[in-house]
Parts: sequence; C-alpha cells; structure tokens
Amino acid sequence: MLQAGRVQQDKQVEVLVGLVETHKRAETEALLQSLEILPRRRMKHRGIDLEEFDLNAALARHPQLILVDELAHTNAPGSRHSKRWQDIQELLQAGINVYTTLNVQHVESLNDVVTAITGVQVRETVPDSVLAEADEIALIDLPVNELLDRMNAGKVYFSEQAQRAKQSFFRPGNLSALRELALRRTAESVDVQMLAYRKGHSIDNTWPVSERILVAVGPSPNSANLVRSASRSAQRLNAQWIAAFVETPGYARYPEQTRQRILSTIQLAEELGAQTVTLTANNAGQALIEYARARNVTRIIAGKSIQPSWKRFFQQTLTQELIEESGTIQVDLIAPVTGAVEPSAPQVAALSSPIPKSELLFSVAVLVAATIVAFLLRPFLAATNLAMIYLLGAVAISVRCSRRVSTVAAFLLVASFDFFCVPPYGDFAVSDTEYLITFAAMLTVSLIIADLTARGREQISQIASREARTQILYLLSKRLAREEESLPIATEAARLIEDGFPAKAIIFLPGMENQVSFNRRTSYQLPLPQAEESIAQWVYDHNQKAGHGLATLSGSKALYFPLAARQNVRGVLALLPTHDNVPFSVEEHNLLDTLCQQVGLALERAATQQTMRTSELEIETERLRNSLLSAVSHDLRTPLASITGAATTLQQQSGRLDTGTQNDLLTSIVEEAERLSRLVNNLLDMTRLEAGGMVPHLDWHPFEEIIGSALRRLKNILKDHPVKVTIADNLPLLYVDAVLFEQVLVNLLENAARYTPSATPIEINARTSADTMQIQIADHGPGFPAENEKRVFEKFYRGPDSTGRGSGLGLAICRAIVDAHHGEIEAENSNGALVRIRLPQPTHPPIITEPADA
Repeated sequence: MLQAGRVQQDKQVEVLVGLVETHKRAETEALLQSLEILPRRRMKHRGIDLEEFDLNAALARHPQLILVDELAHTNAPGSRHSKRWQDIQELLQAGINVYTTLNVQHVESLNDVVTAITGVQVRETVPDSVLAEADEIALIDLPVNELLDRMNAGKVYFSEQAQRAKQSFFRPGNLSALRELALRRTAESVDVQMLAYRKGHSIDNTWPVSERILVAVGPSPNSANLVRSASRSAQRLNAQWIAAFVETPGYARYPEQTRQRILSTIQLAEELGAQTVTLTANNAGQALIEYARARNVTRIIAGKSIQPSWKRFFQQTLTQELIEESGTIQVDLIAPVTGAVEPSAPQVAALSSPIPKSELLFSVAVLVAATIVAFLLRPFLAATNLAMIYLLGAVAISVRCSRRVSTVAAFLLVASFDFFCVPPYGDFAVSDTEYLITFAAMLTVSLIIADLTARGREQISQIASREARTQILYLLSKRLAREEESLPIATEAARLIEDGFPAKAIIFLPGMENQVSFNRRTSYQLPLPQAEESIAQWVYDHNQKAGHGLATLSGSKALYFPLAARQNVRGVLALLPTHDNVPFSVEEHNLLDTLCQQVGLALERAATQQTMRTSELEIETERLRNSLLSAVSHDLRTPLASITGAATTLQQQSGRLDTGTQNDLLTSIVEEAERLSRLVNNLLDMTRLEAGGMVPHLDWHPFEEIIGSALRRLKNILKDHPVKVTIADNLPLLYVDAVLFEQVLVNLLENAARYTPSATPIEINARTSADTMQIQIADHGPGFPAENEKRVFEKFYRGPDSTGRGSGLGLAICRAIVDAHHGEIEAENSNGALVRIRLPQPTHPPIITEPADA
C-alpha cells in the first residue's frame, strides 16, 4: 500500500498517510519517510491511553488520496463508528480516494470457513458489500515457505510471537488454505469486473436466466453461517439474494437472547448486501416456498437439521418440508458448525420466571372442584365417565392458564383420577390394567387441549400484533394525509410513534443549507445529551441508521432513523427507549423502517406542495408586476407628457400666446395633474385595502348626499353624458363609510363615461329589498368582454380590445371597498354594462324628523 501511495505521489497526487501500523519494521518505516502523516487522535478508555485514526482531521484536511491500514480494525469505545471500514465509507462519501489493507481471514462471508480451517474465531470482520464497492482489489500473494521465512526473520512478528503464531494460526496447512481463499475471493472480484466490462461495452450476456437466492433465517445459531454462505453463493453467481425470516406464533415464546440473535443475523444480511424480509405465517416452510415462487427464486439455502431421527419421525422438519414442496427450486442444505445447537421447538422465554399466583390458584381450585364432584358422583357413575369431569377441568385450566401450568395440571388431573376414582381407592395402584389405556387417553387429550389452546392464544397474539401494526400504519397515513405543513406532519408522526412503541420520540427537520435545525423539532422535552445532537446531523448526511444497539455509534442512548424519501432525506427520527437494556425487536425495526419511509414521503409531499405554492405566488407576483408596469407606465407617461408639454410651452412662449391659449394650457395641466392624482390615489387605496390598513368608519348617511357629491366630483368627465338618477320613495339611510362608498360610485361612473360613446346616457338606480340596499349603475356602451364579467374586478385587468386609458384598478378597488362593507358587487351585460351593488342594512335605521317652522 505504501509503495502504491509513493507511486501516486510521484504523479503529483496529494497523498496523506491516515494511519499505518509499522510494528517497528524498518522496511515499513523507511517507506513513510517522504509521505505526510496525519497525527493520531489520542483518547482514554478505562484509564488506558489509546491512539486512533482521526476521522475529523482527515475530513478537514481532505487530501486527494489517503492511506489507512487495517480495514477490519475495531475502533475504541466512544469513537463515531465502531469499525474502521465505516470510517473509510465516510471518507469515500466526502470524495476522498482511499488505499487500505485487509487480511483474507477478516472477510465476513469467509468467517465460518476460516474458523473451520484454523479453529480460531476471528472477531474483526468486514462486510462483503464494502469490498464490492472497491474500484480495484490487489492480491499480495506469497508462497507459504517465503511467508514462513519472513516470520523467522522477524519481519512479521518478533521472535517469540512468531514461534507462537507458527504453532497455531500460521501452520503451513492453514496458510495454504487461507492462500487459496484469498485467490478465490480475488478471482470473484475479477469476474465481477469482467461482467461490468461486458455490460459497459454492450456485450451480450450468455446466461439465459439470472439466479435469485433465498436464505432462511431462523433462531438457530447456524443462521449467521447460512447468511455468509448465501452471500458467497450470490457473489459467485452474480445473483440477487434475499434473507427471509418467518414470524410464526411460536416467536412470542423465544427468549430475548434468541430474538436478538435473529435481529443480528438480519442486520448481518443487510451489511452483506441482501434484501431482507419478514414474513408472518403459521407454517414457516409453506411461507418460504410461496414467497420463493412469488419472487422467482431459483435456489433456497437452509440449515441442515441436526434433530435425532426419532424426532423427525414424529414431526416434519423445515428442511424436509422445503425439499418436498420445492418443486423445480433447488434447495441447498448447509451443515451446522461444530457445537451449534438447533432448537427443536420455540424455547420458552424466561422459563425460570415465576408463575402468576392467579393461575396457580385457579388450577388448584379446578383440580379440587373436579375431585370433589367426581368423588360425590363415584357411587353413581362408572370410572370412565368420571374421567370426563377431569377432562372438563383440563379444558378450563388450558383456557385460563399458560402452557406450563396446563401441562403440569394434565398430569395432576390424571393422578387425581387414579387416586380417587379408580379401585383400589386412595392408592395409585391399579386393579385392572385396562385403566392404563384410560390414563394414557386422558393424558394425551389433556396435553393436546393444552397445546391447542396455547397455540390459539399465540395466534391471537400474533393477529393482534399484526393488527396493531396495520392500525399504526393506517392511522399514520390518515393523519399525515390531512396535514400540509412539515412541522405538523412531524409532530403527528412523533406522537403516533410514541403511542405505538416503548420509547420517547422526536423528529428533527432540516433548516437552511441542508443542516438539521434543532429549532425545528417536534419536542424540546426529550432528555438527550447535547453531545448526541450531532448524531442526528450525521444520520441526515449519510442516510443511515445509527445509535443504540446498532454498529454505528452504538454507545448512544437513542436510536436514530433517517426519514428518507424518493429524492433525499427529509428529517431524522430519534427514539429514546424507555427501557435502557431492552433493544427493539426484529418486527419493531421493520415497522419503524416502514413508518419512517411513510413520514419521509409525507414530508416530501409537503415540501413539494410548498414549492408549488411558492412557484404559483412567484408567477402571480410576476404577472401582477408586469400588469402594473404595463398599465401604470402608460398612465404615468401620458399625463406627465401633457403636463411637461403644456408647461414648457407656457415657459418658452408665454409672451407670444394669447390669453385663451394660455388658459387652455393651464386647464390641460390641471386636468392631467388631477388624472395623475387619481391614479396615484388608486394605487395607494388598493395597497391599503389589501394590507387591511383601511377600515371603514360606518355611519348613517342619505344616499342622495353621497351620489350628489360623486356627481359634482365628476362634473367635467360626465359633461358629455346625460345622467339619470332614480331613487325609490322612502329609501332608508345607508349604513356605510361615506368617503369610501363615494369612491366606489366615482370609479363606476368614471369607468362608464370612459368606455361609452359620447351623448349616451348613464342610469343610476337605488332601491331597497328586505334588509338589503341595491344600487345599479348602467350605461349604453359596448358592455363588458363576453364571459369575462367576473374578471373585470381583478387587479390590472383591462379588456382585450380596450383602447381607452386606465390602470385596471378602479373596479378592483370597488370590490375591495364593497367587501369591507360585507356587501356584494357583480357585473353583467344588459344593453350595455351594468354593475349591481348589494349592501346589508340594519333593520332599524334612525328616523330623521323635519325641524319645526320658526
């Protein structure tokens, strides 16, 4: 590795030595002299000074190439990752190239093979999926004799260590076998590269079908070896592979240690690159066969049964069922490693745990009651009929009590029947040997009843658990569907997860620059150490689970899940178990993965909707800006040009103009200034109305005064249009803001005058109906654009054929003022344009009395 690093350095590549263990070898130390070496991170563990690879310093330094020795090394407790290969993965994600080293005995899929060859269990391993990511694997091979010569020369270990190693791990036979494993493993990598080359160059694949492997994961300690064997087979065949665990009713009776072994095996399969799945069924073999056929599996890998033949005679094993039902699917059976113990049936969890007193009391009461009833009926019934009473007692105990109590009670009931109901009474001796058949039948039936009722309870528990998981998923999807914002979605999800799991939950959401924001979180009550908050950022950045009970950051108190969606990670879920020493089970991990995926998709949906709303707002803002510029630029330039032209003429030619011309120019300046003032006032009014800054001051006013004031303001504009005002008799007072409502009438009348031919009349009509005041303004012009009667009240809207002057704000202001009065305004075409206003009026307006004559 060091020689390859020096070659790259000679090519002007920036090379950094992250960590190299020289073991005080002079030839190794000599190769380090011209290379930059990263200082190690110093730390203490249980009073011992330790030195580790400084991952943070390497990321900050960010060289082009870094050299890191011993890929399989286990980091000291308190490090970010438990394994050095996880440090390497983070370096690669940061865009840093890595050269590293690995001995063949540390390859995870070869672990059981190495153990069988050498008799030594290698604890430090690297998942095969990590090796699969390598761009190149270089095999450093030596013949056995040359390696032993190096050891004798002290180039591998010091003399005393070398002698001990040669007598144990480094025996010539072991080295030959390990050498063959290294050659085969490297050849598999070369084969993968060859297939990638053929695919990249569009070379037809000669294999007619692709292999797909299914490995059965169970409670046996041999399951981990099955997973490694399946991984090796999948690599050799370049096949997809699936690790499946079947959760049967008996799963509830597995001890916690067995459950954790199953979870660890599933995690191992994921690390080795498998797709993992958990099935729920009463029959494991049938479930595996059905799933294999549904997924087009070509090969099933299972453990070879080590049960005695007499047990297999009475109960069909999983392997027997797989072989009989597999059909065209190939079944490979892997023998267990030496010393493995296969559980023949689900082990009873906490067998030594105390039996509930209620069950003991109930079983004793049933036993005593059955005995008393049988004793009283003994003179009247035959012994075989009395046995039925005890069988009823067995049924009652089986329904109420556990399998252990029911089994013991079955033996006690048979013994009680023999003692009290079979001659000679008061003795366990039997006068007639035919009663032995009765005893055997009673015991068999009682045990069968106990087993069936226990299985029924387990199935009910399994169904209840399945229903609970389905209910959680249903409630989550239902609650998330009605939320549109990210924080309410996260809050609902955290609350539901807390209700369904024995843990406190909190969700962190990203803030600016894709950083997890601790100000955007669903709760501030979760008692997490501040040092752990950076874990949420790491999980967010790397889209990987971490924390309590996992390989990454296992020393954490909480468990962290990324909320990943289709595009990227949308947040991080932190779970703090309420029971520190009880990790989550297999099914809980699977359910949490599913829940996190749903929450991630919901957060992505909310983000997408927010982006769409923002885009729509930006589009509408841009449209309004363009409309404003289009309308206002013309309406500002026109009066300004008229004012400037008239004023310039007066300034430059005042002595040569007669009085009439000067008055005309001054009148033009005044009119254009008023027009400009109206435009600016319209813009200001529209702004205040939309901002809520203009609140109507309601009071009682006669309509005659308001319309009269509006007509006086528009005397010059309306001089070419006859105006007809019709006011109903006894019209009540208007409850309005007189100034604002006058502006409505001014805008409507000005609009009618602008868009109708000269000399055409304008009609104003005011009347009342019930508690509503109705005002109509009609003209005899071309009317509103067809089918656009509602759009005329939009801001900056101007008709497609409009050639008149106007900003497009007049009618929009009218609608805003009428809305502020809780009224309605509408436009329609009726022999011209007609605008109708409806205003709600209080039922009892004030009465105006005429003043008395003097």
